[in-house]
Amino acid sequence: MTDTIAGVDIPRTTAVADATHVLQETTGPLLFHHSRRVFLFGTLHARALGLEPDPELLYLSAMFHDTGLLTPFSDTEQRFELDGADHARKFLLDHGFPKNAADVVWAAVALHTTPGIPGRMGAEAAATHYGVLTDAVGWGLDRLDPGQVDDIVAAHPRGEFKKEFLQLFVEGLKNRPDTTYGTVNADVLEEFVPGFRRTSMVERVLDAPWPK
Repeated sequence: MTDTIAGVDIPRTTAVADATHVLQETTGPLLFHHSRRVFLFGTLHARALGLEPDPELLYLSAMFHDTGLLTPFSDTEQRFELDGADHARKFLLDHGFPKNAADVVWAAVALHTTPGIPGRMGAEAAATHYGVLTDAVGWGLDRLDPGQVDDIVAAHPRGEFKKEFLQLFVEGLKNRPDTTYGTVNADVLEEFVPGFRRTSMVERVLDAPWPK
């Protein structure tokens, strides 16, 4: 596999190789290529913004950020972002990373769909978030070098990304719809799952077991 794409070096460490293998073995091409593009786009945005994420931690954050959409990692019904974050933390700790490094990756994965907050946190969380936004909705695409974008997509093709990515969300969330409350994930279920209706914060306040 190419070690440099669009001027971005893929870290050459045991953890990176193992995480790459995990994604290749447990996910399909859609999620693998998406995760690698997130790392590459996130790195390019970090450079432009003067951020200096640890390349290895950023790579691991990108590779695990959507793994919670697959087999739930915990016995607790929770947001898929938390499943992925817990999975990533265990992976890092099992590979001998210090707790603070595992916490950095946990936060980057847990918050990658949360608007506004990751950009105010560490470089790894910000870069992961920006990479996700670029690959999923095209945020900041116009600020990237078109040649580098072409190189990234050539190495990691998008295929039918829009259709297949949304279907991946449906399959990963339809059996735990309550976990989408207050998140962008509810948008997907509302669009594609018949009978699903999001619960609003207003309803929860008005229905609370208080007299007033």
